[in-house]
Amino acid sequence: MYTDLLTKVKNAAALNKNKVIISFSKMDMAIAEILVKRGFLKEAEKKGRSKKYIEMKLGPSIRGVRILSSPSRHLYSSFKTLRPVKSGYGIGVISTSRGIMTTEDARKQKIGGELLFEVW
Repeated sequence: MYTDLLTKVKNAAALNKNKVIISFSKMDMAIAEILVKRGFLKEAEKKGRSKKYIEMKLGPSIRGVRILSSPSRHLYSSFKTLRPVKSGYGIGVISTSRGIMTTEDARKQKIGGELLFEVW
């Protein structure tokens, strides 16, 4: 689940590690690609043949993470109520019917969905 990815990246950044390895899932890969695109990670690459995993090279450190939805509590939002994270210095990630994207992209496309987490 994506909470494991976020926790491992945040802890590795706090310990000044260069890379993190986690098991592969399509959701984790989509989240890693968003974090690369926004500059929180340098690179995210799918590796392995029989047992697939994601190798991520860390970029500038992630200062904070707030997980909004959990398996026991799902938090949904329409595009009208999506707001910038930390005055635009962070990003929010949302799961929509068109895939996983940032809250900024969801607002531009006028679609809502389940709020997953915020990173700054």
